[in-house]
Formats: sequence, C-alpha cells, structure tokens
Amino acid sequence: MVLDTGGQLAFKKAATAPGDGLARWRAMGGQPWIWLGVLCYGGEFLAWTAFLSTVPLSQGVLLGSVNIIIVMIAGRLLFAERLSRMRIAGILLIAIGVALVGMGGGA
Repeated sequence: MVLDTGGQLAFKKAATAPGDGLARWRAMGGQPWIWLGVLCYGGEFLAWTAFLSTVPLSQGVLLGSVNIIIVMIAGRLLFAERLSRMRIAGILLIAIGVALVGMGGGA
C-alpha cells in the first residue's frame, strides 16, 4: 500500500508541471517526482507478486480497495483536493465492504 500510494502521489505531483502539450511532458520527465513514481511502481510490482504468493487473491485484492481510501485522503491533505459528500460516502461504502468481506473469513 505504501508503494502504490507513494507512486500515485508522486505522479500527481509530477503532473502539476506547467506548460502544454509536449513541453509539459518534457517538464514532467525532468522532475524527480516522475522517477520516484516509476520506482515506487516497480517496487510495488515485486512486493505485490510476493504478497500474492502467500495469500489467496480474494483476500489480497482487499488491500487494493483500502488503497483507494488512502489515496483520496492523501489527495485532500497534500493537494487540497475536494472531498465531496459523494466521495466521503464512497469511502465509507468501500470501508464497510472491505470489512464485511474481511469478516467473512474463508469458508
């Protein structure tokens, strides 16, 4: 979760580069944030593969659902993104759904 969240936040930071078109893409490519995001995603690939080798996919995918909540909250805190009532409701529904599935255990 840390690597995925870090990657998404680094890409968001890089995406705030000024300019339009190709100039903007060049500006993003020159920022360390974009490369931190790439590094995080590479590390996430390795960690996720190792993690999935130890747990069933149906349980492992719950972790990805929790990450949606973390990214929305981090977006609010770091980038002053708006959390509308619908987004807050979505966060609550995701949390409730993950909790319910998690409590279901393995039958």
